[in-house]
Amino acid sequence: MSGRFITLEGGEGTGKSTQARRLAQHLRALGREVVETREPGGTPGAEALRHVILSGAAEPLGPAAEALLFAAARADHVAGLIAPALAAGKIVVCDRFIDSTRVYQGAVGAVDASLLDSLEGLSVGTVRPDLTLVLDVPPEIGLARAARRAAGAAADRFEKEGGDYHAAVRAAFLARAAAEPERCALIDASADADAVAAAIADVVASRLGLGAYEISGAGA
Repeated sequence: MSGRFITLEGGEGTGKSTQARRLAQHLRALGREVVETREPGGTPGAEALRHVILSGAAEPLGPAAEALLFAAARADHVAGLIAPALAAGKIVVCDRFIDSTRVYQGAVGAVDASLLDSLEGLSVGTVRPDLTLVLDVPPEIGLARAARRAAGAAADRFEKEGGDYHAAVRAAFLARAAAEPERCALIDASADADAVAAAIADVVASRLGLGAYEISGAGA
């Protein structure tokens, strides 16, 4: 069976990590081999760059420099983990991918689209998501969730930004979902985690044919 690439996107506190984990568990229960990963990260080199980016160490260099670091991490991630897993017929579930760069550094950070186009081409080549789940909550809800999750730890590079910044992030993700409806599915993530997981499972089944009926009908 061919591999499938599913990404989860959205602002801070939308539940991407939780739902990525739950989706992977759901797909494994259906008999599929799943690789869970995240961005920035997923490989040793990309995880090292994750620390640099999320610590805020690169922030003084500006959004374009951050975009370069994200692209370097992504190139290593794709070559070292994502592409081999897909070639082996596995399902890859990734917490953030190219849309986050287009939103945070592009739409909000005002990095030139032509630069992002070039970086994207170099870092991912033809490896593109089959389905992108855009999780959406109002920024005030997401930031409150992120604060509870942090349990007193310092906010990361992006969590510490103000309300206007996060409102712009939300608007940009909504715009991307609307612009590419064949790839993106908008998920209301303001409900409880069980309801969100069920909605995601329904979308994955309808869009990619990855559902219980696939297993039950395998011998037909």
